[in-house]
Amino acid sequence: MPAQTLFDKIWDRHVIADLGDGYALLHISRHLMHDGGGRGLQAIKDAGYRVRNPDLTFATFDHVISTEPGRTHDTLKPYAQRLYHMRDEAKRWGIKLFDLGQPGQGIVHVMGPEQGVSLPGTLLVCGDSHTCTHGGMGAIAFGIGATEVIHVLATQSLVQPKPKRMRVTFDGKRAPGVTPKDMILHLIGQIGAAGGTGYAVEDAGSAIRDREVEGRLTVCNLSIEPGAKIGMVAPDDVTRRGDGRRRQDRAADHLGHQPRACHRGHR
Repeated sequence: MPAQTLFDKIWDRHVIADLGDGYALLHISRHLMHDGGGRGLQAIKDAGYRVRNPDLTFATFDHVISTEPGRTHDTLKPYAQRLYHMRDEAKRWGIKLFDLGQPGQGIVHVMGPEQGVSLPGTLLVCGDSHTCTHGGMGAIAFGIGATEVIHVLATQSLVQPKPKRMRVTFDGKRAPGVTPKDMILHLIGQIGAAGGTGYAVEDAGSAIRDREVEGRLTVCNLSIEPGAKIGMVAPDDVTRRGDGRRRQDRAADHLGHQPRACHRGHR
């Protein structure tokens, strides 16, 4: 069997049906929602559907809440009803909500890795463009639109075209003060601000392996800046240490880098 990219391994595990012309119906193993998700849940109810897998759906408040100490749902009054609505709908469908003031509540792309929701080998979506952040945990992760959110809620699946694959290798020892943002800016200087369009990018090399989980999440978060929809880092011992007390996915043990797999490459 020919070597596969990290992306291909995870993609293949989630294909429900090959639809031809490069499209596939994919199982979504994790669906994250923020405080804009109440509209999608309302749409499901109005259409007479049910949330297909509430146990695979996780929500938190992060878009329209105040950052002030002692904040409440009513601190930003124009958005208070949105928060109450999301809470009511999450309760209706049995969706785990990390509510305001509860442990785990925070930025959705931090909540996922910290709470063991974003796991190696998963295919994860969220209605936010920076969902690619979770690729730092060794997952396929990408943002989806409002209609796609409704489709995932109703079916736990999504039709997607398979993107091209690109491997970006950051080798060498980082100089003091070089941040993940600097690394992505360097990449943009090499391939252009749209050079990643149409690609799933796998970040690799010694300068990536030396990064802790937070740095890898940041590199993947910034994958959209050169136009890529997906950024990924293969899981390793750093990933497992970062997961700490959280759940592990044994199926991720075979997801490491395979240098001979077919990528478009950049160094």
